Amino acid sequence: MRITRHWLSVPPEARGSSAALGNFDGVHCGHQRVIDLARRDGLPLGIVTFEPHPREFFAPDAAPFRLMNRKARASRLARLGVEWLYELPFDATLAGLSAHAFAQEVLAGGLGVRHVVVGADFCFGKGRMGTASDLVTYGEELGFEVTVAPLLADGDRVFSSTAIRTALSEGRPRDAAAMLGHWHRIEGEVLHGEKRGRELGYPTANMSISGLHPPRFGVYAVQVDVLNGPHAGRYGGVASLGVRPMFGENTPNLETFLFDFRGDLYGAHLSVALIAHLRDEARFDSLAALIARMDADSTEARAILATL
Repeated sequence: MRITRHWLSVPPEARGSSAALGNFDGVHCGHQRVIDLARRDGLPLGIVTFEPHPREFFAPDAAPFRLMNRKARASRLARLGVEWLYELPFDATLAGLSAHAFAQEVLAGGLGVRHVVVGADFCFGKGRMGTASDLVTYGEELGFEVTVAPLLADGDRVFSSTAIRTALSEGRPRDAAAMLGHWHRIEGEVLHGEKRGRELGYPTANMSISGLHPPRFGVYAVQVDVLNGPHAGRYGGVASLGVRPMFGENTPNLETFLFDFRGDLYGAHLSVALIAHLRDEARFDSLAALIARMDADSTEARAILATL
């Protein structure tokens, strides 16, 4: 997959695609339905999205809400066979374009799209004044086809990033996975930490969750993909997500212990899938009590992972 980051600098070979348009936070089942409808024989498959997320632009001080960072989103889209990712800069210029100007200057002029797919609830342009039906009209005027995808639902439940955030906040990763079509993953580089886990017999790979919607804090059974380096591969594990109340710290992060692993992961890029929420965070009376509970957590996590 190739990435271009401005509609005014699109290479000639990237023009003429059939593209799905949206934010694609989480790349959930509804998003995948939109992407599938964009697949056209003879046309490159593209994604038109924005970075930063428009919500981050308009409310920079709001609580973190993203399900995945830009690198994780790109990785997921590449696995779905996307050939071109048009990751447009959402700034004052783009935010100020009317719906018609966006269709004319960005989609038709800059990207030269042949076909665009959007969800039925898609809004665009200054003040979110443009609707999916408006885009159909503009496409007829400007020479590109538009397909409007109905919202994907399971009974009364509509698959959405909001519903997925709710499931994760409530410690229901399996429900989130049912809407995502894949396990919810936290991806990032392994950072140096306080190395307390090593002293407890549980060395962990520490990762920041800055900028991401925080799932329910606690201990999880996890599946870990080491994406690069000499230890690349898949491992089972148990992870602590939160503020580590036992040690009085308050910066949320993810600390993952990989089962049956020996080696150095500093600087490696990990993708940690949340499989099951085992328990909430807790403060213990002693380190011995904490270690005993970690032993029990590991046993429970191994049993859960063995059923996958």
